[in-house]
Amino acid sequence: MTGSALVTGARRGIGKAIALALADAGFDVAVADIAASNELEAVADAIRGKGRKAAAIAGDIAAIETHAGMLDSAEQALGPLTTLVNNAGVSVLSRGDLLDVTPESYDRCDRVNARGTFFLTQAFARRLLGRADDTHRSIIVISSANAIAPSIARGEYCISKAGASMISKLFAARLSDDGIGVYEIQPGFIETDMTAPSKAKYDKLIADGLTVIRRFGRPEEVARIAVTLAAGLLPYTSGQIIQADGGLLSVRY
Repeated sequence: MTGSALVTGARRGIGKAIALALADAGFDVAVADIAASNELEAVADAIRGKGRKAAAIAGDIAAIETHAGMLDSAEQALGPLTTLVNNAGVSVLSRGDLLDVTPESYDRCDRVNARGTFFLTQAFARRLLGRADDTHRSIIVISSANAIAPSIARGEYCISKAGASMISKLFAARLSDDGIGVYEIQPGFIETDMTAPSKAKYDKLIADGLTVIRRFGRPEEVARIAVTLAAGLLPYTSGQIIQADGGLLSVRY
């Protein structure tokens, strides 16, 4: 199993877990985050420790003028990319009443979670279409269960993730004839820094049956799904949504 991947938002959490799992599966991996940091370099070092090529790239996906440079840096270090994992994302500036959502918080979620994801995917897809490659090529969008389930305390986040969900469907339809797999993973309650502030609240709800599997998920579990998709191990699929949510969105009565 070979390939070269760019994983955004890879400094920690789900992105870091995906990057390390891809390396374990034989991928060379470029890890990107909004700013250079010791944490990001440590992820790249861990990938090299697994015997794979790695690069740590600073870049804000909300700044679409930097996308070409991010992709160039990744390919200079690894060679032609075969996989893009759109994991970078932000939450709301503050939780609260839907009637109090500010344009600043709304626009921030949109710029990163939807607009930035769309244009980075577009830039990557153009590169893939510009060359022949027998390796399985894939684009994976990490959205959220909130692409479907409304959370009125962070409505702007939900809207942006619904946009990210549609991005995966659109590019799946556009790129399927070119043999490029486009997929979406919708994580539910996963133990990360982003979910830490509300974990105590949801621990109780989960224990009371909010999810079928009564615990938080782990980043490594989402990563295993991402590797399966990147490796082309789900043949005859296009635009599929994988709900890594412990049954949160399942209909029960």
